Amino acid sequence: MEVRPGYKQTEVGVIPEEWGVQKLRSELDRLEAGVSVNSVDETYRIYAHEQSILKTSAVTNGRFLPIEAKKIAPRDIPRAQVNPRADTIIVSRMNTPDLVGECGYVERDFPDPFLPDRLWMTRVRQGSEICVKWLAYLLSSEEYKRKLKGVATGTSGSMKNLSKDAVLSLPIPFPDSNEQRAIAAALSDVDALLAKLDALIAKKRDLKQGAMQQLLTGQTRLPGFSGEWEGKRLGEVAVPRKERIDPRKARVQAFCIELEHIEQGSGRLLGSSSTGQDSSLKSVFRAGDVLFGKLRAYLRKYWLAGREGVCSTEIWPLVTNRSRVCPEFLFQLVMTDGFIEAASSAYGTHMPRSDWNVMKNYEVPLPNLGEQTAIAAVLSDMDTETAALETRRDKTRALKLGMMQELLTGSIRLV
Repeated sequence: MEVRPGYKQTEVGVIPEEWGVQKLRSELDRLEAGVSVNSVDETYRIYAHEQSILKTSAVTNGRFLPIEAKKIAPRDIPRAQVNPRADTIIVSRMNTPDLVGECGYVERDFPDPFLPDRLWMTRVRQGSEICVKWLAYLLSSEEYKRKLKGVATGTSGSMKNLSKDAVLSLPIPFPDSNEQRAIAAALSDVDALLAKLDALIAKKRDLKQGAMQQLLTGQTRLPGFSGEWEGKRLGEVAVPRKERIDPRKARVQAFCIELEHIEQGSGRLLGSSSTGQDSSLKSVFRAGDVLFGKLRAYLRKYWLAGREGVCSTEIWPLVTNRSRVCPEFLFQLVMTDGFIEAASSAYGTHMPRSDWNVMKNYEVPLPNLGEQTAIAAVLSDMDTETAALETRRDKTRALKLGMMQELLTGSIRLV
């Protein structure tokens, strides 16, 4: 392969001629681990103290999430010794095959929580001028995620381990410290924009939750509407659509929705598939049906069908009685915490799926159809605003990935 002028071929790929290649151990003195302690993965009210231990989920995609922690059992508090320190990287040394090697940069000191034995913290050699944030971006890049997973070992298909020697022996491209800092600063600016978008999305969602609480219960009425609301049971205004097909026998191709196609908590579709002769039994849905997952973990996977198709039998397709409830209003009700709580308690004793014979008795407060439509329109507009922000955030994330690929390999230079 021809290498363009000013670049050279190395064991880490094509990089600028001025860059070096060296092993991680040349800049890192050691990888420091915490200890295993007994802990409780529950609300913090269980123990009065504040000492906690990080979960392995505390590092993901270059981010450190100190809130991902569990309370330490009181008798084990003296054993916890290692806290996250400013300008270090936390590395997941033991995790599932997909998550082993995940990294997160630590911006400041944290006196609490503590590190478990499954997480490492980097310690830079005395006198090193390496930019640790740059290194964090490098190790969390797609290429180095693959490399870290590649050196992980273990016979279990569910858990892999990294050795210190394997990690410290990884070769890395090495620009000078000024270029490292420039790259880190550019990527940090994008991260700051992503953080602002995440905060704005969270604020929009909180506002939506407040509006749902007020509008869907009648505590706040929209201008021009009055009169009493009716209380109806869910089974009086909607029923599960019972039609099913076996694509293998019917030999049909159909627009198909599986649970993985529905984004948790947003009501957005992430994708779809098409049934084929190897597809399993499917439930049929029509435009205007309200879909949501049957399993407790997937109750917040909901979608208002915009077209007809088929879906997994692990999804409820509810068809509404349009003389009593408009589909858009019912869809907003399905999003509420009250509905999720009711559906969570409606589980049979033998199968871990929601029980329609219980769910059908859930009390649904209903205004007239005109007010239902108006309320649904207001809440739908709020959903649209949030979705637009989420789209912008997704595009920004894609931009960051592109920047990482170009900057961390030297394809684009900043100095």
